[in-house]
Amino acid sequence: MTGTPQTPPVAPGASINEDVFYAGGPAKGDLITNLLFGLTLIGIPFAVGALVRALWLRFRITSRRVEVSGGWLGRDRSQVVYSQIREVRSVARGLGFWGDMVLILNDGMKLEMRAVPRYKEAEAYIEQRMAASPAGKASPKTGFGDNAAA
Repeated sequence: MTGTPQTPPVAPGASINEDVFYAGGPAKGDLITNLLFGLTLIGIPFAVGALVRALWLRFRITSRRVEVSGGWLGRDRSQVVYSQIREVRSVARGLGFWGDMVLILNDGMKLEMRAVPRYKEAEAYIEQRMAASPAGKASPKTGFGDNAAA
């Protein structure tokens, strides 16, 4: 043994580098808006939710995957590669400055992302990466009723 660290083998033409599109927390406007609503009795739960999101929710959208860290003290982590995503849905919040996104996976599970800054750009980036993934180029899967003989 020579004592030099060995790097794991990489397939020819494969890249292990990830280009980061977005890494950070939820939109600051979400926190500010909900804290203002928190001045009313009805808005207190929304303000607490926004505060928890601001403290512990983190998004990381790269050229290879989407990662969401959240939960109590940020201990829960979900990672999804683009070949696992079937559909992206989004809705505007805060006059369109941020938005909520849902990634619907091939197995029917959903990954929710709340208060994503620049959500339209993120949605377009994710859809572009989905189309470039090997599963995005394959034909869509058919359901039970599609193959039934008439």
